Amino acid sequence: MSDLPFTLDQLRILKAIAAEGSFKRAADSLYVSQPAVSLQVQNLERQLDVPLFDRGGRRAQLTEAGHLLLSYGEKILTLCQETCRAIEDLQNLQGGTLIIGASQTTGTYLLPRMIGVFRQQYPDVAVQLHVHSTRRTSWSVANGQIDLAIIGGEISPELQDSLEIIPYAEDELALILPVFHPLAKVETIQKDDLYKLQFIALDSQSTIRKVIDQVLARCGIETRRLKIEMELNSIEAIKNAVQSGLGAAFVSISAIEKELQMGVLHRARIDDVVVKRMLSVIINPNRYRSKAAEAFCREILPKFAGYANLQPCEPEPREPLKPLASSSGISRLVVPEID
Repeated sequence: MSDLPFTLDQLRILKAIAAEGSFKRAADSLYVSQPAVSLQVQNLERQLDVPLFDRGGRRAQLTEAGHLLLSYGEKILTLCQETCRAIEDLQNLQGGTLIIGASQTTGTYLLPRMIGVFRQQYPDVAVQLHVHSTRRTSWSVANGQIDLAIIGGEISPELQDSLEIIPYAEDELALILPVFHPLAKVETIQKDDLYKLQFIALDSQSTIRKVIDQVLARCGIETRRLKIEMELNSIEAIKNAVQSGLGAAFVSISAIEKELQMGVLHRARIDDVVVKRMLSVIINPNRYRSKAAEAFCREILPKFAGYANLQPCEPEPREPLKPLASSSGISRLVVPEID
């Protein structure tokens, strides 16, 4: 180990600088001083005998050697974390950490309830929920940064061979209208009625919008004919806009349970059309899976396959694990803006 030209701390610093774009922000994120970060980078460059950063610009830019070291460094750090978790499980069978990933809709409306039930059963297990796009989430699972994820989008072709993709449930995309809309008074509407409505949608570049458009197209709905009058950057904003009478929208049925119960939104049914998308559970079969992750898969996932009108995909029967516990019951939620 003493012959290695870098330390784990130096790899953490390199990763932080690359993520933050500056030495100062990296130092702040690591709770160390900027001179300490600069000194570590200088020592690392001297030990490797190559420059790692191009210091000519305002933003810290990695050189080719820096990118190469970062690529391997991230793998090294991930394996170190995985090793610590494996040892934790070995030393304490009642310990564990659970890291779950999710795409935007499932992460916002479904996973918090699932984690709540899990925490009731295992209150001392540390839980983290990372909500990102399907692409970013699937890469995190492939890299071993996330134990498992529930996603609603399509997996990148380059990842399909390295991930185990398990169909989980069908999620209906419901058409919502203001309760005072004329079509809210009829039992069902016709497909042609959709082209007369004013729609509110997510930004056309967002992952969720693309998924919704793909699903609608598969159901024979011509998305180009839909009149998009307004684009917003969150599902909550869309629901509020529809409630205020600004238009109609397609949203996941799991996102409107509360509004339907309160009677502030109308769910319109389309004659002979049910718009659904497949939710999948993804795991990396080649990575270590903690006992907490095993418990979540065996005990929580089957319970929620039918939640909020999700249609279960006949999950395989699983034997329940014994309750887990640990000394650090930390729950952490990471939710960025829709991309």
